[in-house]
Amino acid sequence: MNILILGGGGFIGAHLAKRLKSEGHWIRIVDLKRNEYFADAEICHEFIQADLRDPAVVARVMFSPTQCSVKDKDNSFDWVIQTAADMGGALYIFSGENDANVMHNSALININVSFEAVRLGIKRLFYSSSACIYPAYNQEDPDNPNCEERSAYPAAPDSEYGWEKLFSERIFKAFERNYGLDVRIARFHNIMGEKGTWYGGKEKAPAAICRKVAEAPDGGSIEVWGDGQQTRSFLHVDECCEGIIRLMRSDCKEIVNIGSEEMISINDLTKMVIKISGKNLTINNVSGKPVGVRGRNSHNALIQKELGWSPSLPLEQGVTKLYKWVNEQVKANIINFGQSHP
Repeated sequence: MNILILGGGGFIGAHLAKRLKSEGHWIRIVDLKRNEYFADAEICHEFIQADLRDPAVVARVMFSPTQCSVKDKDNSFDWVIQTAADMGGALYIFSGENDANVMHNSALININVSFEAVRLGIKRLFYSSSACIYPAYNQEDPDNPNCEERSAYPAAPDSEYGWEKLFSERIFKAFERNYGLDVRIARFHNIMGEKGTWYGGKEKAPAAICRKVAEAPDGGSIEVWGDGQQTRSFLHVDECCEGIIRLMRSDCKEIVNIGSEEMISINDLTKMVIKISGKNLTINNVSGKPVGVRGRNSHNALIQKELGWSPSLPLEQGVTKLYKWVNEQVKANIINFGQSHP
């Protein structure tokens, strides 16, 4: 197949591109930046560095690799994977300082992509949504969050990032109803793994915790935001890619969760990383930092029903892979304890 991955320079997009290229598919990636950890040749046949907020750019890059006529729908891309977004970890999403850019940039991309997908006859499109669309009122109890797919409405996401994701789901579903766009949508739950952002403010909790533990001297302490009792589930990127591919190969029209049901508190996640490291460290919980909702966990009954599959990799195995990689990055960058990153 000919596959276009928008946002393929990012963490999930690059891992997915590598997987699909290894299976023999022709891959074009479009992104504002190249991936920091993968060479172009590892993940694609063609990399186009371009701004997907520009509708003219989207119209150009969504042409098939054979440069077919707009009217020749038989030569359009078999799959378009839309993972491009303005996003980051809690500091980026919940500080409030990036709300306008997050909503404006991502919404523009999705408006452009949905329109051109129909105009150019794209055969099937995947949109990466987020568990951040779920109502904050269903995630106040850290022990019993409700993230079942049908709980999305009445809508009340806890961030502008979540509102934009929900809005874009509706864009793609509207184009499906009105113009026959063949779309698949999944809501990701905290995807983690090697070769992703691990410092600088856009990293997510597992990578940030792994970095802090890797940097800390044995016998020291590390800072954890909030009281540490907030809960989440975390999914390794390899399983995320498997879920996307299975969904794209299916006839499932439902919006589904792609995430783990193995919920854990942030303090317990930190203790897990400390155990993996072999160090003796204490946890210093700090207030006044963005932490998001009190509880969030994937609900996998629907994806199990629709695909006969749901993620199964134990959390500790995924975290072990991540810690090993982050620890190598810390050592390679010769980062001294307590110092900020370049």
